[in-house]
Amino acid sequence: MLYREAGDFKTSYADDSQTFPIRLDRRAYWALMVVALAVVPFVVNDYWVNAIFLPLLIYAIAALGLNILTGYCGQVSLGTGGFMAVGAYSVYKLMTAFPDINIAIHVVLAGFVTAAVGMLFGLPSLRIKGFYLAVATLAAQFFLVWLFNRVPWFYNYSASGQINAPERTLAGFRITGPETQAWATYLFCLVFVLASAWICRNLTRGSIGRKWMAIRDMDIAAEIIGVDPLRAKLSAFGVSSFFIGIAGALFFAVYLGAVEVGEAFGINKSFLVLFMIIIGGLGSILGSFLGAAFMVLMPVLLKNVLVGGLGWPTDLAAHLEFMIVGGLIIFFLVVEPHGMAQLWRVTKEKLRIWPFPH
Repeated sequence: MLYREAGDFKTSYADDSQTFPIRLDRRAYWALMVVALAVVPFVVNDYWVNAIFLPLLIYAIAALGLNILTGYCGQVSLGTGGFMAVGAYSVYKLMTAFPDINIAIHVVLAGFVTAAVGMLFGLPSLRIKGFYLAVATLAAQFFLVWLFNRVPWFYNYSASGQINAPERTLAGFRITGPETQAWATYLFCLVFVLASAWICRNLTRGSIGRKWMAIRDMDIAAEIIGVDPLRAKLSAFGVSSFFIGIAGALFFAVYLGAVEVGEAFGINKSFLVLFMIIIGGLGSILGSFLGAAFMVLMPVLLKNVLVGGLGWPTDLAAHLEFMIVGGLIIFFLVVEPHGMAQLWRVTKEKLRIWPFPH
């Protein structure tokens, strides 16, 4: 009834190609932005920020990065955890070497360092693809974790091998360190999420995004029509690793504050982000957010409802979580490969023509 396009006329190509062509979608988007920027910072506490908002925002950036590579360019990667570790250790070295530089600049520079590393490990994608490329990126995951564990320079020769984020402020508010302010860390990560989503949306709708999708759909045909596979694949690895590096930097400096690479950025982290884009939707910006939200909120919901409310054992709730995730992965791979984002698109299409049959 309310979700209609009647009376919503487009008078220019810009209006017709905007991200949210339907007026109700635009209003919902701006309402969400008002709540996220002007309401949430005044009502959140430490628990909500540390248990929900920070992991949700940070994993959303990582999912955006992996979706660029796997969803849009079709290059399977199992090295997300290792590239997040590159971002984390890069921002740590920058923070300790240049303490007077703005923390936001450190995070962005860590993204560029990760982009360079990602392009280096993306070189095998020029000759191999599919399962063999997945194995190559898995090797990169193990190599990077081994490197950060074995070379003392990366953790500044600490006896424990652990890296700790130095205290940094932005506009007088603590962003990293032991006494951070919840709303400040939330807004700091939110700005990076909004900027990342805006950049990804514009890249995927432009010429470079069309080249990625041409490589994904049929690389031989794409090369015949003039798409350079070298530039397309390496650019996808670079852009993807840039956002994953930013996520790793934020995950270490803002969220955890102290990490050991094997525990924080192991192979489980790579699979976690991969599950996010499978459940959320491959080749979809919205799917990256939906998948990150599901994988972050589901454990919190199960813990509060089953363990806290019904008194279930913690290990039973954890096993149920694995069963739910595994079942959903099978469901989406078999029934709906484009994930939750496609279910949302289908729902909107049905609402637009309701009550008439599709």
